Amino acid sequence: MAGDTRMVRRGAGHSYLLDGEPCDGVTSILSAGVPKPALVGWAANTTAAYAVDRWDELADVGVAERLTRLQQARFESNKSAAVRGTAVHVLAEQLIRGDEVEVPDDVIGYVDACLDFLTDYDVAEIAVEAVVVNRGNAAGAGRYMGCVDLIAGVSSWNGLAPTSETWLVDWKTGLRGIFPEAALQLAAYSHAETLLLENGDEAPLPRVDRCVAVWLRTDGYDVFPVDAGDDTYRTFLYVQQLAAFANAPRGTYVGDALAHPEPAAAS
Repeated sequence: MAGDTRMVRRGAGHSYLLDGEPCDGVTSILSAGVPKPALVGWAANTTAAYAVDRWDELADVGVAERLTRLQQARFESNKSAAVRGTAVHVLAEQLIRGDEVEVPDDVIGYVDACLDFLTDYDVAEIAVEAVVVNRGNAAGAGRYMGCVDLIAGVSSWNGLAPTSETWLVDWKTGLRGIFPEAALQLAAYSHAETLLLENGDEAPLPRVDRCVAVWLRTDGYDVFPVDAGDDTYRTFLYVQQLAAFANAPRGTYVGDALAHPEPAAAS
């Protein structure tokens, strides 16, 4: 009998079980499998800015403490953005469900932008913060789970007349907008086999007409359609293979060192 299939909450994070076994999440796959060369420059610039902004403060602490603070600077910057994004996602879920929410001052603009989107597109919830499941093939290719921000009926405009579609929506709150990995993420979600229901049962994923990333900002929002078709999904599966390679123990691909040859016997 198959084991549990569910999301496991772990503090601010989560993991997945698929039929009782650990399962990779879509965002973890993308994190490990998509090269991010721009992060090298970002990390250097963030650390340099931290040092300049706190020059006098750093001069007053010991060398070891100074090194530790500089090493952690980029993670603190990333943590702040992640906390903001998580807060906006949680509030968006509550708003869609019609709950009364208390909005912290630092995310009011993002929440207002979310409300504007929900109103402008006459959003009708189908699934909110829902877990998708893909068991893949017998070899494990395409085995993943993930959490979809929103699947909803929307009223959009095709240039001639209003039209109703089902959208798969992902909220983005980053300062630099939408990155191409969003297409891979939404392709994985939209190609999943089932949707995990609150009672633990599974249902076929609803038919999705369009995948979009909604960029929420303090000054408004923008909706970006992304290519989540079959070719993009195939690319995601390649990324999954790269992630598996990157996460594999060294011994999976590198054997033990060979013994040195014995010196040839003198004749």
